[in-house]
Amino acid sequence: MHWYYLAAAIVFEVGASVAMKLSQGLTRPGPVFWMMSLYAIAFACNAMALRKLDLSVTYAIWSGLGTALIAVVGMTWFREPVSAVRIGSILLIVIGVVGLALSARNT
Repeated sequence: MHWYYLAAAIVFEVGASVAMKLSQGLTRPGPVFWMMSLYAIAFACNAMALRKLDLSVTYAIWSGLGTALIAVVGMTWFREPVSAVRIGSILLIVIGVVGLALSARNT
């Protein structure tokens, strides 16, 4: 169940980051509300995951996958530049996260 909490934390964190972008520097109340709410849920889910998973693994996976997903969202939804270096860097993040997850399989 702890892996599901971690996955949920990542999804809510990505949603909160998108809301932060949509808030236009915290000037739009609707996105600010969603940003704060989604971050609160993300931190709660992450705390639940930490009940069983190691802090080092949990935080690295949470931040790594969140970073990779936000980069993909930025390139697709917000039309940020796409380059071979960006794609390669995202793949390296994902490879690192998979390695960490596999190292924690026994927990």
